[in-house]
Amino acid sequence: MIRLSLALSFVMLTALTPAGAQSPRPAQPDKRPTIDQLFTALKAAATEEQAADIEARIAQSWLDAGTPSITLLMSRGVRDVQGGLNEDAVDDFDAIVTLDPGLAEGWHRRALAKLALGDTNGAVADLGETLIREPRHFLALSDLSHIAENRGDWQSALAAWQKVMEIDPKTADGDERLKMLTRKALGQEL
Repeated sequence: MIRLSLALSFVMLTALTPAGAQSPRPAQPDKRPTIDQLFTALKAAATEEQAADIEARIAQSWLDAGTPSITLLMSRGVRDVQGGLNEDAVDDFDAIVTLDPGLAEGWHRRALAKLALGDTNGAVADLGETLIREPRHFLALSDLSHIAENRGDWQSALAAWQKVMEIDPKTADGDERLKMLTRKALGQEL
């Protein structure tokens, strides 16, 4: 009972503290790395395994970047894609792009849903929008490289993959893909 009344006193004291006054206990600083720190770590990763871990953390931060409403729509869209409901996913990602047009991952996810529907041109346009908002979006660059490869546009596939490698030098099988694309685009090995 005493603990409960002490807790209530603390809550009431906090509620009555004037704006700008010192709170009884300072807030803990956020110790999670920033996106810029993650990109620095990605570029410096020593192994593919380290890079994969950092890639996953960056990708998760992109998914979690929006408001709670955006996060809900993002989760629903991702679930729709996984369930093969790509038209529904496009609708979810359309809503994200409308609510927060500056959110790169909304454009990226809509591109993936459009690609699954066979709308390659729409996907490429959305990947371009993704890169306008986040030029370091290695997943969008990788997607562009694969789309260009499927079209037989080896030079564009190589150019996009070279950008992936600048951002993420230890991406899985990155050097092998770079060699293959260089050979196809330029007729030579690295």
